[in-house]
Amino acid sequence: MASVPVYCLCRLPYDVTRFMIECDVCQDWFHGSCVGVEEDKAADIDQYHCPNCQVTHGPSVSKCRVSRDSGRPVKTGSAQFVRELRSRTFPSADEVLLKPTGAQLTVEFLEERSFSVPVLVLRKDGLGMNLPPSSFSVSDVEHYIGADKEIDVIDVIRQADLKMKLGEFVEYYNSPNRDRVLNVISLEFSDTRLSNLVETPKIVRKLSWVENLWPEESIFERPNVQKYCLMGVKDSYTDFHIDFGGTSVWYHVLRGEKIFYLIRPTAANLSLFERWSSSSNQNELFFGDQVDMCYRCSLKQGNTLFIPTGWIHAVLTPVDCLAFGGNFLHSLNIDMQLRAYEIEKRLSTADLFRFPNFETVCWYVGKHLLDTFRGLRENRRHPATYLVHGAKALNNAFRSWTRKESLAEHEHEIPETIKTQQLVKDLAKEIRLVEVRVKGRAGSANGAGSSLQQFQPHMATLSDFDSEDELQIDETPPPRRRPSLPSLPRKLPRAKPCSDPHRIREPGEVDFDIEEDYTTDEEMLAVQGVKGGAGGILDLLKASKQVAGLDSALSEEAPASPSTRDAIQGMLSMANPPSSSSSSSSSSSPLSISGGGEMLGLMKEKGGRAGWISGVKKGEKKTTFQRPGKRPVKRPARHLSDEESLDEQETLGTCFKDSDYVYPSLESDEEDHINKSKMKRKRNWDDTPWSPKARVTPTLPKQERPVREGARVASVETGLAAAAAKLAQQINTELSILLL
Repeated sequence: MASVPVYCLCRLPYDVTRFMIECDVCQDWFHGSCVGVEEDKAADIDQYHCPNCQVTHGPSVSKCRVSRDSGRPVKTGSAQFVRELRSRTFPSADEVLLKPTGAQLTVEFLEERSFSVPVLVLRKDGLGMNLPPSSFSVSDVEHYIGADKEIDVIDVIRQADLKMKLGEFVEYYNSPNRDRVLNVISLEFSDTRLSNLVETPKIVRKLSWVENLWPEESIFERPNVQKYCLMGVKDSYTDFHIDFGGTSVWYHVLRGEKIFYLIRPTAANLSLFERWSSSSNQNELFFGDQVDMCYRCSLKQGNTLFIPTGWIHAVLTPVDCLAFGGNFLHSLNIDMQLRAYEIEKRLSTADLFRFPNFETVCWYVGKHLLDTFRGLRENRRHPATYLVHGAKALNNAFRSWTRKESLAEHEHEIPETIKTQQLVKDLAKEIRLVEVRVKGRAGSANGAGSSLQQFQPHMATLSDFDSEDELQIDETPPPRRRPSLPSLPRKLPRAKPCSDPHRIREPGEVDFDIEEDYTTDEEMLAVQGVKGGAGGILDLLKASKQVAGLDSALSEEAPASPSTRDAIQGMLSMANPPSSSSSSSSSSSPLSISGGGEMLGLMKEKGGRAGWISGVKKGEKKTTFQRPGKRPVKRPARHLSDEESLDEQETLGTCFKDSDYVYPSLESDEEDHINKSKMKRKRNWDDTPWSPKARVTPTLPKQERPVREGARVASVETGLAAAAAKLAQQINTELSILLL
């Protein structure tokens, strides 16, 4: 059996958890703890000599330190660098910061401003977060987390990472004599007892993808990035960076102070940042000098800072500091989050410094957005602009991740419950439906807000839809272009303020109702219907009697509007040809509308009751009414003969329709009964041999819908006007008979 190799003075096998250093003379390996070499100081050794080799070759050789006077640039994080940084002046971040109170910082507040600039809250009151008292110290952190907890520590001067026990770091932090500058910025404590003392701000809990959308049954490990404890000594410095996955971040200084150097994530700045990050002399270049504007923001004890997605920032700790913070992904800036993630991949960022399971949470969010869009559409609402823009960017990322050539790299983060191809297809469909609905109404609603502006890469807000005055429905909209997607439904929404004042709006939902319009461009150009008067249906009935010159039981009410009377008078003059005789009921032709032979009237009986009478003259074609500007309800495609097509159009005229309601027919109960019997006989028409004399009946049963209060439909008013006019003619005929 082969023996296990042993190393060091202790002659023990290799242990991956223990730091080791190689002797440059004998080539043997030694544990740092056995030969007195600390891991963070090993980088300063140029040639290492083990205790055995020191006897013959002398002590180890350290690397030469070149003074600043030699002309070499100052290294990032060095004492000289920190001194110079302190002495420099920068534009104040007050030029770009928002400073609401804690109570003012809501989802709506960030939606209106797209959360595109940092937010500084001076007092934590109203933020809805819990924190330990200001007397809380790093020793208390050790108590709640445990001294044996291994943590990642940054050696500021060397800008290098190392690992220490929390107890060792606390001992260093509390020591009056520090030979190094160490900084802790990545101690996540969600799974420790300290988590019970800290609750993140309410706005973070509302927006966070992980907090709200990560399923409990997921087989993937839940990303814990919500709660960090930051402990830094004086002169600690973290160089410019974008938080992993493009996450937004919150900081609260419990004790001490931190200074942030903030750079806006413009396309030019992001390009410069990527180039700077990949340069070989990165630690010799201060990135703030390469951009047009670098802002300085001082975060003092009790302040809370929220940094948006993609903002490039560095942090200086001017005095010993204890702070709490956390990272979160959200839906306000999805596109920027994805861009930051792609930058990380191009820079080959180590997994340790990347958002855990980033693509997995994106798939969960994609499924949530699909369900959200469907629900809003079914409830006749539409999502906010930023949400549609983000969904489009996310779906593009899904397509990229699932391409054949790149699937192997990404499939390990795809949840088993997600059908990727179907999700991409369905989400793309919902996005197109939103585009068609919103863009289709942009030209007809008087400034009803932005039509998504073809989703240009800027973060639009709900302020596009704020004004109620701009959302009035135009009853005579100008002609519109056809949508560019002929395969999609032609339902075009009309936005109006939400009618329910008590409805609670969800984040990402526009607070407006949508009315659908089936009007085609040709119908809009050709429509020349008669609009109803201001008095509504009752005015039409009253006006009919005034035109006939008769008193009515309704004459006590207010008269019809002049426009209604003029319209009805005009119809009567056009529809009534000169009568050859007024003394015979058989010779007097009933009032016809559009050339039809249908009679409909309200006859006053002896007891003061009123009843409807109707009939159709033999040999005459029955006419129907169709609401101007409304497209007939679509039915399954069928190949019909010319005669059948005419019969079907004739039968479909038995009711008036708009996009939501079916109104009762003005025909008699007898014809309803006939139509119903025909429908029963034709129910199985597919199995019946074709006959050229067959009649085509409606494929849908007659529906009864509740009447909308306060609503006026032009087709119904026109029909009632015709009925009123017929009533006048019928009464004249009856009076003539009585006089005879």
